[in-house]
Amino acid sequence: MNTPTTHAQPLGPLVDGFEVVIGFETHTQLTTQSKIFSRASTAFGAEANTQACAVDLALPGTLPVMNKMAVERAIEFGLAVGGEISERSVFARKNYFYPDLPKGYQISQFEIPVVVGGEVSFFLGETKKSVRLVRAHLEEDAGKSLHEDFVNQSGIDLNRAGTPLLEIVTEPDMRSSAEAVAYAKELHKIVTWIGICDGNMQEGSFRCDANVSVRRPGEPLGTRREIKNLNSFKFMQQAIDYEVRWQIEQLLDGHKIIQATVLFNPDTGETKSMRTKEDAAEYRYFPDPDLPPLVVDRHWVEEVRSRMGELPRDKATRFVRDFGLPEYDASALTQNRPSAHYFEEAVSLGAQAKLVSNWMMGELSRRLNVAHLDFAASPLSAQTLAALIVRIMDGTLSNHSAKTLLESLWQLDGSRESDAKAAQTLVDQFVDSLGLKAMNDTSALELIIDQVIAANPDNITQIKAGKDKAFNALVGQVMKASKGKANPQVVNDLLQAKLAAL
Repeated sequence: MNTPTTHAQPLGPLVDGFEVVIGFETHTQLTTQSKIFSRASTAFGAEANTQACAVDLALPGTLPVMNKMAVERAIEFGLAVGGEISERSVFARKNYFYPDLPKGYQISQFEIPVVVGGEVSFFLGETKKSVRLVRAHLEEDAGKSLHEDFVNQSGIDLNRAGTPLLEIVTEPDMRSSAEAVAYAKELHKIVTWIGICDGNMQEGSFRCDANVSVRRPGEPLGTRREIKNLNSFKFMQQAIDYEVRWQIEQLLDGHKIIQATVLFNPDTGETKSMRTKEDAAEYRYFPDPDLPPLVVDRHWVEEVRSRMGELPRDKATRFVRDFGLPEYDASALTQNRPSAHYFEEAVSLGAQAKLVSNWMMGELSRRLNVAHLDFAASPLSAQTLAALIVRIMDGTLSNHSAKTLLESLWQLDGSRESDAKAAQTLVDQFVDSLGLKAMNDTSALELIIDQVIAANPDNITQIKAGKDKAFNALVGQVMKASKGKANPQVVNDLLQAKLAAL
């Protein structure tokens, strides 16, 4: 069999004539202080086996008791994705045997989950996509097997046993690793925005399983393999791409795909089968006799809805409606609460919305990414950015000069100024001290243009021959001569008038 080759970019919708089909199951650890059926703590990082009580271990004589806050987190998620909150849902025992599952079963939901349906919409590049959700159900987490610190044996840490999870299951709607990663990022945004999960992938709070299959276009769904416990977006893309290539090469070599659970090894970049995949019947689900049906009253749902505040998708819709932003910009600005708040603060101070969006998504995001910061910790406050943009709007600063100013402000602690008047004073002082004020003297600008025209006769000939690049080159020469202080539109107008008179 051929060895799959490495691709730098995510695979597209068709690969060697095959269509990629991906569905996701995401385990989100809920932000409750205690476990789903006991009062044991859910705090991360405690000494092994110090946070597992008798209920978590299902010792004789113990009974599980539902954690109300876990249910409320599930309701919040259902409302956030437009799902239906089941008035009555049922807990079941999912039977399987593994060292870190001391009960021999996991309490989960099967036939009737707490949330049914819903949708997650996101942008892939500038194309809007939607993934349908099948369900979101409550369940308890298992413990953790430890291998690294033991020789020829494994350790078991049961601190995680009983931690509340909301498992979110999609339809097989995704057609590439890029689309899958974009979906996972959007889901991560939703659960962290509404506060039901801290989203810490390194600690296992947000774990994704990708069900991957391939087929010829128009054929029935192929046999899927489930890649377990993907805990970074980078590894997610790599794992799916490798699995897709592996399955296609198996099929091209005349082999059949066997349904299996696989793990991704980031060191080798390969997926490896862990066990053949179980179907629901093999888990022998049956209603848990120790737990009554979960009943969610409509009044409770409406009470939760009233406390949730504006959801990211609603805020994005408002940004489009009220500020005239493109949907892509609105989606990017509502990736998290700090960026949305930063945008609204800057616009409230008179900065033009699209300019704020451009600076946030461009220059500021680039700098914050390099510094591993978010907008809540930005060295440049929203007030200072607004003051800078106001000076672009009134012609005091050109875009080039504004970038020079930003470089200086970025290094200054005072640029986190939260008082709007003080921020404007700060910006104006830097404009004067750095000599950045735009060149608005038309006669001085005309003199520069005359000098540039005289020094570039070849460009003039090319312009008369209809070559636009030559005109742009002259504009660039004028901007350079003015040290970036000239207004590009004014330069264009004056230059065109000069050339028309030649």
